[in-house]
Amino acid sequence: MNQDPTQKDSAKLGEPMTPDEFSDILEEIENQPVWRSRADKEMDYYDGNQLNSELLQKQKALGIPPAVENVIQPAINALIGMEAKTRKDWRVTPDGDPQGQDVADALNYKLNQAERHSGADVACGEAFKTEAGVGIGWVEVRRERDPFKYPYKCAPIHRNEIFWDMKGKEPDTTDWRWLVRKKWMHTRIAAQTFKKHKDLIDRIDGRWSGEWDLSMDGTTGTGLMDSWETQRSWTHDEQMWHDTSTRHVCIFEVWYRRWVEATVIRHKDGRVVEYDANNQAHNVAIATGVVKVVKALVSRVRRAYFLGPHRLEDGPSPHRHRYFGYIPFFDSREDATGVPYGRIKAMIFPQDSLNSAISKLRWGMSAVRVERTKGAVAMPDATFRQQVARVDADIVLNADHMSQPGAKFDVKRDYQLNDQQARLMDDARMGIERASGISSGFMGRNGTATSGLQEQTQVEQSTQSLAGLMDAFGRGRALVGECLLSMIIEDIGREQETVVIEGDTIRPERTVMLNMPEVDTATGVEYLSNDVQRLRLKVALEDVPTTSSFRAQQLTTLGEAVKSMPPNMQAAVMPFMVGLMDLPYKREVVEAIRAAAQQETPEAIERRINEAVADALAKSGNELKAREVAIKEKKVESEIAKLVAESVESGLRAAFAAMQGAQVVAQMPQVAPVADVLMKNAGWRPPTPAGLDPNIPQPQMAGQVGQLPMGQGDTSPLTPANPADPVSPMSGQNKGIETVRSDSMA
Repeated sequence: MNQDPTQKDSAKLGEPMTPDEFSDILEEIENQPVWRSRADKEMDYYDGNQLNSELLQKQKALGIPPAVENVIQPAINALIGMEAKTRKDWRVTPDGDPQGQDVADALNYKLNQAERHSGADVACGEAFKTEAGVGIGWVEVRRERDPFKYPYKCAPIHRNEIFWDMKGKEPDTTDWRWLVRKKWMHTRIAAQTFKKHKDLIDRIDGRWSGEWDLSMDGTTGTGLMDSWETQRSWTHDEQMWHDTSTRHVCIFEVWYRRWVEATVIRHKDGRVVEYDANNQAHNVAIATGVVKVVKALVSRVRRAYFLGPHRLEDGPSPHRHRYFGYIPFFDSREDATGVPYGRIKAMIFPQDSLNSAISKLRWGMSAVRVERTKGAVAMPDATFRQQVARVDADIVLNADHMSQPGAKFDVKRDYQLNDQQARLMDDARMGIERASGISSGFMGRNGTATSGLQEQTQVEQSTQSLAGLMDAFGRGRALVGECLLSMIIEDIGREQETVVIEGDTIRPERTVMLNMPEVDTATGVEYLSNDVQRLRLKVALEDVPTTSSFRAQQLTTLGEAVKSMPPNMQAAVMPFMVGLMDLPYKREVVEAIRAAAQQETPEAIERRINEAVADALAKSGNELKAREVAIKEKKVESEIAKLVAESVESGLRAAFAAMQGAQVVAQMPQVAPVADVLMKNAGWRPPTPAGLDPNIPQPQMAGQVGQLPMGQGDTSPLTPANPADPVSPMSGQNKGIETVRSDSMA
């Protein structure tokens, strides 16, 4: 037997809410602790409405002038200013998947666009105001109904419009059973909003009268008849949801959870998704053992609209995230009841004390004390009392009465501000600071600090006391960003999209392709690169604020650090400094700075010219040196040639002298010992090793060498005799100066 599809949907998404369940929620709301009137009073104190009608009437009867010195508003405004000054942008990061950084950067760019255009900053700022004041603020995150506007909308919601399950403990609403928002609207707008129930809304507006006649049996629609019966059996007052005088009806928007059992698959990397039998990837992963299949009890978020007892719509949540459509911003909650409260709660008593002290002081300084005997004035007592307090009073005395003995009329104005009263008022003003933890220096006023360091310490102490409030606000703001990111991812789906991330003064512009179809070359399987549906992301806040005031502080700090840097480092840091400035053309300024950095300054040009001149001079000096070296080389070569020639000549002379000496020793052997003694006395030493034999060829001499005749020429080899002139040129050619004579002399 086939199961009904509606039963399948109910088992998977949860059962719709019945009017009886909605009635139980309303009864639970009525039995919740009373705190909204107190919160309204606290916000009235912030607005300056600190004296109620009853108190004003009593003061008027006593003649006390009303006085209000609102010291609560400056304290709360200081907190609001701090939030605006330290506001941080959202940052999308991949949750455990470093390969998804490109996708995270692209979605981070789209999320920051949504932050600017959806009014998220303004909505969170308004929520922070009531969070700091009374302990609770609300922001609605939804899609914009007007197609001509930005597709996402963030709006602040008044605390009195929303009721929630106070038994829930989680600040992100994940364990809340229900959340209800009531909104009054005109019946005409309600009929246009819920067109399927236009007739029902018109009948409710007409109180089931006019053309509608219940006595016409068989001519009425059963749906409206059931609605009439339902309304008759409704136990709650009609004024809760219908105002006949203004023709307004109250629409209840109910967000609630149904807990159902679901099959989920858990991946090894921690990713958990609900099992889909129609998804082949899930089936393959289960078959291969890549994932683990588990049964779990999960919550389904649903949304219903009620008009009193009439259910107008009911269905699953229009969002993919698991939160309600309204994000809470809690400051502090009472431990037992969960009732929220903020900083103004502790400021009420000091504020009332200050107001009463000022009123009493002003009344005392304007009041007079009169001592008179009865009948001293000739006017009624009421008229006298009105006149006596005036500066231009005109009092007529009774002359007859004043002439009597003991008559007295004395007006005294002796009320003055004493030190105790002044200290009491100052203590009330200081009580605001003690109760809230917000010092005068934090509010921008002169306080008790006597030095700059002491004032800075007090401001830091105030900031430390507000750390819990700012941390709670940061969680709520991150939750708003997470809901916006969920809608952005849902709208992208699996369609391919190109995201151009705008650059800034430091980072260039780049393009990221989302859901880009690709094919695995190894397996041939098609898949999506940069798949936004598969990547796990988380939304956090930036580490540093991005407001203009904080950038100015960073610019001042960086400027002081740059002053001590070398010029080349200052030029490198200059683009970062321009990025912190609030200039309309920051990118153009940075480009101009970089272009100017590439151009040469007059000093650089002069330096380059000097370097060129020095280089030219150095090159010209090298040429001179080269020429000088060449000349020296030629000179050395000439000297070497000269030394070689001289050595040859010396060798020839030595050989010739040796041959002459040998000839003398051969002719006169007795000369040899004498010659040896003369050589040793002259310093001659035999060479070591001994010289080599030049192996000079011996010529063939004609005849026998005999004794040299006496008187035949000079026998000294150093001074040979000049040869005689030849008889003829031919004779001179045959008998040259080097021709060996018969006596072996040249």
